[in-house]
Amino acid sequence: MVQARQLSVADAATLAQRPGDGPKAVRSEEDVLRWLAGEYGLAYTDLENVELDRELLSLFPPRILLKEELLPLKRVNGSVEVATSRLFATQGLDTLKAMTGLKLKPILAPSEAIQREMKKRLGVGADTIGTLEEETPLQVVNEDGSEEDTDLDAAAEDASIIRFVNQVLRDAIELRASDIHLEPFEHEFRIRYRIDGVLQEVPVPSQLKRFQPAIVSRIKILSHLNIAEKRLPQDGRIKIRIDDGEVDIRVSVIPMLHGEAVVMRLLRQNATLRGLGELGMDTPELDRFRRVLQLPHGIILVTGPTGSGKTSTLYTALNEINDAVRKIVTIEDPIEYQLKGVNQIQVSEKAGLTFARGLRSILRHDPDVILIGEIRDQETAQIAVQASLTGHLVFSTLHTNDAPGALTRLVDMGVEPYLVASSLEAVLAQRLVRVLCPHCKQVDESPAARAFKVQVGIPANTTIYRSVGCRECRQTGFFGRHAIFEWMDSDDEIRQLILKNSSSDVIREAARRAGLRTLAEDGWRLVRLGITTVEEVLSVTTAKEVARTNKTEPVTAPTAAPGKA
Repeated sequence: MVQARQLSVADAATLAQRPGDGPKAVRSEEDVLRWLAGEYGLAYTDLENVELDRELLSLFPPRILLKEELLPLKRVNGSVEVATSRLFATQGLDTLKAMTGLKLKPILAPSEAIQREMKKRLGVGADTIGTLEEETPLQVVNEDGSEEDTDLDAAAEDASIIRFVNQVLRDAIELRASDIHLEPFEHEFRIRYRIDGVLQEVPVPSQLKRFQPAIVSRIKILSHLNIAEKRLPQDGRIKIRIDDGEVDIRVSVIPMLHGEAVVMRLLRQNATLRGLGELGMDTPELDRFRRVLQLPHGIILVTGPTGSGKTSTLYTALNEINDAVRKIVTIEDPIEYQLKGVNQIQVSEKAGLTFARGLRSILRHDPDVILIGEIRDQETAQIAVQASLTGHLVFSTLHTNDAPGALTRLVDMGVEPYLVASSLEAVLAQRLVRVLCPHCKQVDESPAARAFKVQVGIPANTTIYRSVGCRECRQTGFFGRHAIFEWMDSDDEIRQLILKNSSSDVIREAARRAGLRTLAEDGWRLVRLGITTVEEVLSVTTAKEVARTNKTEPVTAPTAAPGKA
């Protein structure tokens, strides 16, 4: 065992300065640990390719490992190698040695690497679940109802349960998750985060299933829901403040076969809005967007599936025209961003404030610009059309697969074709594709990639990339998302086709002649720029859109890399 000394990391950093370093030079934690390893004859590891002994890990209490940041690695010559970044804080190693009777040998490793591997091996909240195991045998409701819990309220308010739920929320926010899924199964309680549009399973302690009812009850308490009701779906919301920012959480609880499932959607209230030029639109579409923002009246629709960034695009547009001479009023469910100088209304179905009712009231407030969070029914659609015809610029979203489909969708809702033709100015369809991780993306020179370039008309000398996966992107190969767009103006030909009640395919062909570029074509632009991969574009566009890119033969993607999620 290394002899303990009163030496801080800052002192070690000073000692680790190399000759020629200035008096204020500061070494990184890795430099300090490597220096300490050399000074004291210890090994150093970055834990990148270390295989942990799971059976060995189970011999140590997770609460102490997490508190002292100690990670048992493997047995070597009768000793257990333990990764630590705190060489001179020996109390943790001494405690483990006393509890297990094993001989421990410290191996130096960065603190961030130890925490990452602990979360992966022990699971989120392992220390709090361990505390529950040790302190109190909480009685929870059996799924068959044979043993009724007499104090589920107290269980949900237990400090460890509160801490566990808080840890899950903080972890999801730090990982940029948009949704948290808590799913009950017969022998496990699974937690998954949706990150960059893809669900990723989160490691959790194996004994978490025992505390499933208490965890769900805690979330219900936070959401102001009825914890005694376990037979019906419930919806609620939580607002939390974390790191000087607010997060609005929409909660949905639904009874399943083995208990209640919870999905929480995370909406960051204080997210910084980008400028219109930072949306990533190509120049032609951006110029058209800016032109319609200056129109005195009409409807501009943004379409796409749930979670495709429609609301963010509309907020960016509103921010562009938000000035002292315009009155802007929005009605939304929920309010995702708070805009200075914009009057925002929150829909409340329970109180009777629907989109349609709120929209009628908005018109009496003398607005210049109106944002409707979503056109969901005939009544809202008709009021939106009437508002545009009476001198208001109206923005809204609609769930359709492409831009031409928005026109036929309004007609299907019951709006007269002549009203759609006279009020609709433009439609923007969008999707989100994942952005390649800059740390691990690799040039794709495979035969399939070369064939793909020929199929979609990308110059042969253009470099395209494939995803790989590394620590920075959690082995997915991607970090963040980027939008692809399809812009359609309502010109005279398209208005005539609307009056004739033409199909969306006919309208699309007319829009193509007027310069419309499909979502797939905009996706190929991002592939050429090295922003995303062929597979990503194909995953969010339909076969019909891709076929129109090249009418001679179907487009096939290069084979995905093994590391791709």
